[in-house]
Amino acid sequence: MKNLKEVKCGESVRVTKIEGNGAVRRRIMDMGITKGCDIFVRKVAPLGDPIQVTVRNYELSLRKADAEMIIVD
Repeated sequence: MKNLKEVKCGESVRVTKIEGNGAVRRRIMDMGITKGCDIFVRKVAPLGDPIQVTVRNYELSLRKADAEMIIVD
């Protein structure tokens, strides 16, 4: 298992788990990233932060720290 930060540009993955707790986990889930949803990594900034993804037919930019909490398969 790997986290979203390790996924290469142009790959599609499925969320298996969201780590973290409290407000940070709730914020990730409020953005539409939940267990079982598909994520397509569109772009990664040159230094790796932020990561632009497509989730549920909309574009979303995530911080590297938030992407580390999303476990994908």
